[in-house]
Amino acid sequence: MKIENLVAEVKTIAQNAGAAIMNIYTDTDLSKVVDYKADDSPLTLADEAADKVIKKGLEQLSVQYPILSEEGKKMSFEERKNWSTFWLVDPLDGTKEFIKRNGQFTVNIALIKDHYPIMGVIYVPATETFYYGSELGAFKEEDDQKTELKINGKSADRIAVRSASHASPEEDELLAKYDVKDSISKGSSLKFCMVAEGKADIYYRHGPTMEWDTGAGQAILEASGGKVFKGNEEKERFNYNKENLLNGSFLCLGF
Repeated sequence: MKIENLVAEVKTIAQNAGAAIMNIYTDTDLSKVVDYKADDSPLTLADEAADKVIKKGLEQLSVQYPILSEEGKKMSFEERKNWSTFWLVDPLDGTKEFIKRNGQFTVNIALIKDHYPIMGVIYVPATETFYYGSELGAFKEEDDQKTELKINGKSADRIAVRSASHASPEEDELLAKYDVKDSISKGSSLKFCMVAEGKADIYYRHGPTMEWDTGAGQAILEASGGKVFKGNEEKERFNYNKENLLNGSFLCLGF
């Protein structure tokens, strides 16, 4: 399947998952049902509903790859270590933002090949906005308008995007090195999108994330000309399907 056709199919799947999320988000009783996983991260009915929609949609595509989802079956490294290509899914990224009811939550679907995200789709259900990226470039679709995403490439007076739920003092020290003069706050994978569309220039995450939190965002940001590095230095590229799916700190640059 051509990449443009695959992107279109995945966008439809993400949109359907977003509709399932909004059915729960707009129901004041259902949206308040929150459970907690072993790591104390929240789990809502919307996480589970979106996961079912995405799994069904991906399994119906003409091209078939394994699916690694935050809410899916937990897989050992032995089961997945030989995967060359697979889907990496976060059915509802920004569950805390969903619970806060601020609309800053997303559906994330990435295609990983040889440990690297080659395609990513992020859908924002609350605003019906798409961000997506592949070898064909990075794009945003909102209100029937499609725009190509390009990083700012600023050399000074940069803007940082920071987590709405996971601030850290380590960020301040690093951001000072990059002549950051202002910052904005966003939840979920929208931080990657802010850098990709030039509304921010840098995003540094000190605290832990999982691979499904970053795959789609990295694909979009790098398709727009940005870079994602491990740790706090511009050295090693961020990669996927590690033995431990937990990410360390990472640095996203739009210049």
